[in-house]
Amino acid sequence: MQMQGQSQEPQQQPIQAPQPIQAQHQVPAQPSQPFQQSQGAFQQPLMPFNPSAAMSVRGLTKVFTQKIAVNNINLDIPTGSFYALVGPNGAGKTTTLKMATGLLRPTAGAVALSGTDVWSHLNQSKRQMGIMPDSDALFARLTGLQTLVYAAMLRGIDRETAKSRAHDLLTALDLTESANVLVQDYSAGMTKKIALGTSLIHSPKILVLDEPFEAVDPVSAANIRQILKNYAQSGGTVIISSHVMALVEQLCDHVAIISNGRILAAGTTAEVSNGMSLEDRFLSMVGGLHYNDNLTWLAQQVPAQGQAQA
Repeated sequence: MQMQGQSQEPQQQPIQAPQPIQAQHQVPAQPSQPFQQSQGAFQQPLMPFNPSAAMSVRGLTKVFTQKIAVNNINLDIPTGSFYALVGPNGAGKTTTLKMATGLLRPTAGAVALSGTDVWSHLNQSKRQMGIMPDSDALFARLTGLQTLVYAAMLRGIDRETAKSRAHDLLTALDLTESANVLVQDYSAGMTKKIALGTSLIHSPKILVLDEPFEAVDPVSAANIRQILKNYAQSGGTVIISSHVMALVEQLCDHVAIISNGRILAAGTTAEVSNGMSLEDRFLSMVGGLHYNDNLTWLAQQVPAQGQAQA
């Protein structure tokens, strides 16, 4: 669900869906293979969907002009799992999630929910998902309460039920005192929480959250973690993106490491960590650590004992 800063949303042009592929047997997630940009590159055969997975990603690729942002990704996200897509800034996390949720057309590849192709059944698929919108996609001139009620009614929920659920979410997200404050006057953390509320209010089967804990204070983050844990334990599937390894290791039972648009490892958190902390495993795979010998000028000179400072 996306909301714009006006009272009515613009009419969208019809979307032509990529050709679906048929749901068959389970295919384990595998590290991405290098994508070769050539005349026949986008017609490569896709592995079959896994109908028992909450979400199957097959050969997902996105090219912006000459930059390959996402490179032939294959993933199976188990139903009821708490799944994290982790990677450095610019790795392709957000682009992958936008394609997986029908918000961005892929250059190649396909995505399915329980074996049903997302792009061939876009409206049906979006009804099953709770997608946290960017903060600038919220109606700034609505209050927090109005935002949640509006989001619920867009999903076909009657007004009274929408109001009841909105108040429940405002309480759970520590926003009760700000219920009648305009969203434009919310802090960054409050805006993040109300955006999360819009993704929860219709009780979706799958939650897709891009950096849900960014700018959120520690107390609110703990409350959100508990909400998401309870949701996953009830059978819902949570998919988040993050670059905070300690949080992912504590919260998620499955993880995929992405770098430069490619999946480097995917599986349970224990499998991917491989006996290391997730952060150490991540750094060993992604690299990028370097010594900063050229910043010696930054070191502070500590005066010798008894020597007065200038």
